[in-house]
Amino acid sequence: MELAQKLDSYGKPAWIALTVLGFMAWWPLGLAILAYSIGSGRMFCSGRRGFGRWQEEGAEAFRSFGGRFGRGFQSSGNRAFDEYREETLRRLEEEQKDFRSFLDRLRQAKDKAEFDQFMADRRNRPAPAPEPAEPQS
Repeated sequence: MELAQKLDSYGKPAWIALTVLGFMAWWPLGLAILAYSIGSGRMFCSGRRGFGRWQEEGAEAFRSFGGRFGRGFQSSGNRAFDEYREETLRRLEEEQKDFRSFLDRLRQAKDKAEFDQFMADRRNRPAPAPEPAEPQS
């Protein structure tokens, strides 16, 4: 599906535009495109490539924005509160990092278990029967 790969390179807006054009041309075509894009996960932020990427980009933008966000909070005038806020943000970032590493280890363990199961199934399958040799004349 070269068209799907081409649209994936442009991102979600290309899929939305194709769906709208499909509805404008003929409503069953638009409905089919919408069903395909939802069914294949192209319209949602799910999966490893979607939501994780957006979450990381959003967190990076949040940290680097400055002003009211990230480490660039303006002083509230209450030093105890400012210290509490900084400590809480630091703790939350650390917990987020620990949780992400936990999820990575969990995915790796799941992948390893699936691979080990595949290899065990492959080892245990019966060998194909040899084909009888044709008599030569």
